[in-house]
Amino acid sequence: MGDLESDFNLRVVLVSFKQCLNEKEEVLLDHYLAGWRGLVRFLNSLGAIFSFISKDVVTKVQILERLRSSPQQEHYLSLQSMVAYEVGHQLVDLQRRSRHPDSGCRTLLRLHRALRWLQLFLEGLRTSPEDASTAVLCTDSYNASLAAYHPWVIRQAVTMAFYTLPTRKVFLEAMNVGSPEQAVEMLGEALPFIEHVYSVSQKLYTEHALLDLP
Repeated sequence: MGDLESDFNLRVVLVSFKQCLNEKEEVLLDHYLAGWRGLVRFLNSLGAIFSFISKDVVTKVQILERLRSSPQQEHYLSLQSMVAYEVGHQLVDLQRRSRHPDSGCRTLLRLHRALRWLQLFLEGLRTSPEDASTAVLCTDSYNASLAAYHPWVIRQAVTMAFYTLPTRKVFLEAMNVGSPEQAVEMLGEALPFIEHVYSVSQKLYTEHALLDLP
């Protein structure tokens, strides 16, 4: 896990998500996981506040990395091939977690949901004025994404914790691409790629009725 905790640079995430989709619009898992490793570095660089998400993300990334190096690795080249393989071989628990608690489909769905939160939050940072409240930006993004999947106690604790977040300027400087203005410009490049990957994944999960896996 050491490389998940080293310095973050937004350019690395941009490159990973740029390479995530091939010409068939298949989500390539190696690049998807590389993008998430970069995002974990970003979350960790901001201190313990996001540990409730980053620790879970690290666990999910490691599960998918094991699948990518397993004897069935050819079925885990892309999100599309993974879904076809696991659904076709009944390797996904559709009603309740039982025989396949750590299926690739379930595991990536959790990353998919977290990606939506981060995408919304980063877009808020990009488009907000200099004095915008990061607590409000993060809370609004959380309520529009991950909150629906967390119990009330977690939602309350998380929302309270958001009020200890650093300023917008600190967030932008943590991206390690220069000035806040340069970070905003880089976000403008990166976020469309993240949004595209999210949309392709959302469409696939919808088509296979996998959005509510237990």
